[in-house]
Amino acid sequence: MKLPDYYEDDMLRYFEGHPEELTLYEALFARMSAVVPEASVKVQKSQISFYGRHLFAAVSLPVRRKKEWPKHCLLVTFGLAHRVDHQRIAVAVEPYPNRWTHHVVVSSVEEMDQQLFTWIKEAYDFAQIK
Repeated sequence: MKLPDYYEDDMLRYFEGHPEELTLYEALFARMSAVVPEASVKVQKSQISFYGRHLFAAVSLPVRRKKEWPKHCLLVTFGLAHRVDHQRIAVAVEPYPNRWTHHVVVSSVEEMDQQLFTWIKEAYDFAQIK
Protein backbone atom coordinates (compact mmCIF):
# COMPACT_ATOMS: atom_id res chain seq x y z
CA MET A 1 0.00 0.00 0.00
CA LYS A 2 1.26 3.46 -0.88
CA LEU A 3 1.69 5.57 2.24
CA PRO A 4 2.14 9.36 2.29
CA ASP A 5 4.83 11.08 4.29
CA TYR A 6 3.83 11.37 7.94
CA TYR A 7 1.25 8.61 7.63
CA GLU A 8 2.21 7.02 10.95
CA ASP A 9 2.08 10.31 12.87
CA ASP A 10 -1.21 11.35 11.23
CA MET A 11 -2.77 7.95 11.89
CA LEU A 12 -1.71 7.97 15.55
CA ARG A 13 -3.07 11.49 15.93
CA TYR A 14 -6.39 10.45 14.34
CA PHE A 15 -6.82 7.65 16.90
CA GLU A 16 -5.51 9.62 19.88
CA GLY A 17 -7.59 8.68 22.90
CA HIS A 18 -9.02 5.62 21.11
CA PRO A 19 -6.53 2.78 21.71
CA GLU A 20 -9.06 -0.02 21.12
CA GLU A 21 -10.07 1.47 17.78
CA LEU A 22 -6.41 1.92 16.82
CA THR A 23 -5.82 -1.78 17.40
CA LEU A 24 -8.83 -2.61 15.22
CA TYR A 25 -7.63 -0.24 12.51
CA GLU A 26 -4.13 -1.73 12.44
CA ALA A 27 -5.60 -5.20 11.89
CA LEU A 28 -7.94 -3.87 9.20
CA PHE A 29 -5.11 -2.00 7.49
CA ALA A 30 -2.91 -5.11 7.40
CA ARG A 31 -5.67 -7.11 5.74
CA MET A 32 -6.56 -4.25 3.38
CA SER A 33 -2.91 -4.04 2.31
CA ALA A 34 -2.99 -7.71 1.36
CA VAL A 35 -6.29 -7.42 -0.56
CA VAL A 36 -5.50 -4.20 -2.47
CA PRO A 37 -1.72 -3.68 -2.21
CA GLU A 38 -1.70 -1.18 -5.09
CA ALA A 39 -4.05 1.22 -3.25
CA SER A 40 -2.98 4.37 -1.45
CA VAL A 41 -4.12 5.75 1.88
CA LYS A 42 -4.65 9.27 3.19
CA VAL A 43 -5.41 10.32 6.76
CA GLN A 44 -7.92 13.14 6.85
CA LYS A 45 -9.63 15.03 9.65
CA SER A 46 -12.80 12.90 9.71
CA GLN A 47 -11.66 9.61 8.16
CA ILE A 48 -8.84 7.55 6.73
CA SER A 49 -9.44 7.24 3.00
CA PHE A 50 -8.34 4.52 0.60
CA TYR A 51 -7.84 5.25 -3.08
CA GLY A 52 -7.29 3.40 -6.29
CA ARG A 53 -8.05 5.58 -9.25
CA HIS A 54 -10.75 7.13 -7.03
CA LEU A 55 -11.84 6.83 -3.41
CA PHE A 56 -13.19 3.33 -2.79
CA ALA A 57 -13.26 2.89 0.99
CA ALA A 58 -12.82 4.76 4.24
CA VAL A 59 -12.48 4.01 7.93
CA SER A 60 -13.77 6.37 10.59
CA LEU A 61 -14.65 6.68 14.22
CA PRO A 62 -18.45 6.80 14.45
CA VAL A 63 -19.62 10.37 15.06
CA ARG A 64 -23.37 9.74 15.09
CA ARG A 65 -23.45 6.49 16.98
CA LYS A 66 -26.59 4.37 17.14
CA LYS A 67 -27.48 3.07 20.61
CA GLU A 68 -27.06 -0.57 19.65
CA TRP A 69 -23.54 -0.11 18.27
CA PRO A 70 -20.63 -1.31 20.42
CA LYS A 71 -18.77 1.26 22.51
CA HIS A 72 -15.50 0.58 20.68
CA CYS A 73 -15.85 0.17 16.93
CA LEU A 74 -14.90 1.47 13.51
CA LEU A 75 -17.17 2.43 10.67
CA VAL A 76 -15.93 0.91 7.40
CA THR A 77 -17.38 2.64 4.35
CA PHE A 78 -17.20 1.50 0.73
CA GLY A 79 -18.90 2.36 -2.54
CA LEU A 80 -20.46 -0.02 -5.04
CA ALA A 81 -22.55 0.19 -8.21
CA HIS A 82 -25.42 -1.62 -6.48
CA ARG A 83 -27.03 -1.83 -3.06
CA VAL A 84 -25.98 -4.70 -0.82
CA ASP A 85 -28.80 -5.99 1.35
CA HIS A 86 -27.09 -7.78 4.21
CA GLN A 87 -27.52 -7.78 7.97
CA ARG A 88 -23.98 -6.43 8.43
CA ILE A 89 -24.69 -3.28 6.44
CA ALA A 90 -25.59 -0.66 9.07
CA VAL A 91 -26.51 2.02 6.51
CA ALA A 92 -26.71 2.11 2.70
CA VAL A 93 -27.44 5.28 0.72
CA GLU A 94 -27.46 6.14 -2.97
CA PRO A 95 -25.91 9.64 -3.22
CA TYR A 96 -25.77 9.37 -7.02
CA PRO A 97 -27.63 7.06 -9.41
CA ASN A 98 -26.02 3.60 -9.35
CA ARG A 99 -23.46 4.62 -6.70
CA TRP A 100 -24.24 3.12 -3.33
CA THR A 101 -22.33 4.00 -0.18
CA HIS A 102 -22.37 1.25 2.46
CA HIS A 103 -21.34 1.49 6.12
CA VAL A 104 -20.35 -1.55 8.18
CA VAL A 105 -19.71 -1.41 11.93
CA VAL A 106 -16.59 -3.39 12.89
CA SER A 107 -15.91 -4.05 16.56
CA SER A 108 -13.65 -7.11 16.45
CA VAL A 109 -10.96 -8.70 14.33
CA GLU A 110 -13.32 -11.62 13.68
CA GLU A 111 -15.64 -9.26 11.80
CA MET A 112 -12.82 -8.52 9.35
CA ASP A 113 -13.74 -11.60 7.39
CA GLN A 114 -13.85 -12.72 3.78
CA GLN A 115 -17.29 -11.14 3.25
CA LEU A 116 -16.11 -7.67 4.27
CA PHE A 117 -13.03 -7.85 2.09
CA THR A 118 -14.99 -9.19 -0.87
CA TRP A 119 -17.07 -6.00 -0.70
CA ILE A 120 -13.94 -3.86 -0.31
CA LYS A 121 -12.23 -5.51 -3.29
CA GLU A 122 -15.40 -5.04 -5.34
CA ALA A 123 -15.43 -1.36 -4.29
CA TYR A 124 -11.80 -1.02 -5.40
CA ASP A 125 -12.60 -2.58 -8.80
CA PHE A 126 -15.65 -0.32 -9.17
CA ALA A 127 -13.59 2.80 -8.34
CA GLN A 128 -11.08 1.85 -11.02
CA ILE A 129 -13.68 2.03 -13.80
CA LYS A 130 -16.08 4.76 -12.71
